[in-house]
Amino acid sequence: MLTLGIDTSGKTASAALLDTETETILAESALYTQKTHSQVIMPMVKSLLEQSGKAMTDIGAVAVAAGPGSYTGLRIGVAAVKAMGFALNVKCCAVSTLEALACNNIAYKGLICSVMKARGDIVYAAVYRSDCYSLATVCEERLMSRDELAEILAFNGNEVMLCGDGAADFFSAYRSPMLLIAPPQGRLQNACGVCLASLSKELVSPDELEVSYLQKVKAEKDLEDRNAKA
Repeated sequence: MLTLGIDTSGKTASAALLDTETETILAESALYTQKTHSQVIMPMVKSLLEQSGKAMTDIGAVAVAAGPGSYTGLRIGVAAVKAMGFALNVKCCAVSTLEALACNNIAYKGLICSVMKARGDIVYAAVYRSDCYSLATVCEERLMSRDELAEILAFNGNEVMLCGDGAADFFSAYRSPMLLIAPPQGRLQNACGVCLASLSKELVSPDELEVSYLQKVKAEKDLEDRNAKA
């Protein structure tokens, strides 16, 4: 089966094609862009298919990074995947952005910590154990302070590879011989990781896809503030 993976959760827009039978990435494209992902992602998908000699009708499933990440970016990605799912009559898969990041570095045997910037000193983070082929969750993804994450990693007592857009800042702030950092190509979101993470996920109908923000969006916070004042 041919799986199309899409990631619009951060500043990098990315798409990839995975042959699930041979577990081969047939094509991938990533662009660190200031443009709105809605302007970039579908032309990227079209180009990817053309260059790999595939057609939209060849796609058997579509996977997407469903969060955490940029509110706008996540909505764009999930909406695009839902539209393709309905148009192609194929099932879809929602993948954690943090798990996809870890999958980008799955060749590292040991603990992988995916850390993404949220706001201020707060990050989205999760810890996984890699055997170079699959991941096992050690610390569930959640919103936490960098100090809290540092305590979790220190308590574990093992070397940890950091990845994600918050990895470099965390590595600099909490320097330790137990901390490693992924190389640049494995540090930011990439749809290859989305495709790999989708291999262990259940496919669902497009209307079942949901975004996972891990924190309340601004509209929800504003509503709570208004209700509290009332």
